[in-house]
Amino acid sequence: MKIFIMTDLEGVAGVLDHEHWCRLESRFNDMAREFLTLEVNAAVEGFFRGGATEVLVADGHGSGGMNPKLLDSRAQLMRGWAKGWPVGLEEGADGLAWVGQHAKSRTEYAHLAHTQGFSYFELSINGIAIGEFGQLAMCASQLGIRAIFGSGGLAFTKEAQALIPGIETVAVKRGTRAGRGDECDADAYGKRNLGAIHLQPERARQLICASAERAIRKAKADKSFGIIPLKPSFERVLILRAQGDQPKRISRETHPNDVIALMNMPFSFKPLVEGETNKT
Repeated sequence: MKIFIMTDLEGVAGVLDHEHWCRLESRFNDMAREFLTLEVNAAVEGFFRGGATEVLVADGHGSGGMNPKLLDSRAQLMRGWAKGWPVGLEEGADGLAWVGQHAKSRTEYAHLAHTQGFSYFELSINGIAIGEFGQLAMCASQLGIRAIFGSGGLAFTKEAQALIPGIETVAVKRGTRAGRGDECDADAYGKRNLGAIHLQPERARQLICASAERAIRKAKADKSFGIIPLKPSFERVLILRAQGDQPKRISRETHPNDVIALMNMPFSFKPLVEGETNKT
């Protein structure tokens, strides 16, 4: 069974904020990359214990999040994909997993919540608000690849379970700030969700290993979970937060039958009219 792991940095235990941990120039970036890679290794170990035959790890953090030197020797590492969505899943897989994933924008009690960047207010497909997890999970569902595991913030694990009932998850930290941040522009939102309570990183890795093993064993025994029902036609709506001199903006595109093609379509923004929403 081949497992594809998508990674990100903001959902890792011990990664405390974006400014000091998640950028190339951040003072603790090397430590953050180490923490992520060791969480990935824990998942790799669990998947192989459960019967995986191959694991491909995709480095999904914008500036890079993996430390290749520390990666489990049984795994392969992917960085960069020329075709856009589905960001490497065209390589094929039997199961899809996430490590280090954060919650989508506007999520309450989420640490470092965002979608793509802090400028995204809300992204939706057919009226369902989704983040980076949901985008890839929908691509996987169209390709027939099952989403079986995810680790990250507690708010992310709730998001994943709501979109894909039955998915195995591990919460390695939990955000502490209430509210959705709808009043924030892009800059203010990036500074908003900084409070969290983290598991000690070694403890987080123990839980990830055990959960990954459960996930692959469950996926082998139970074929009823891991695919999002997709019903065409599809509509994508993106609302951007105000940023600098730019007001809030909205983009709305449709595709008759292909959600991956829709997600690769360019955006066509216009000012958001007061009272206009992402609903059709």
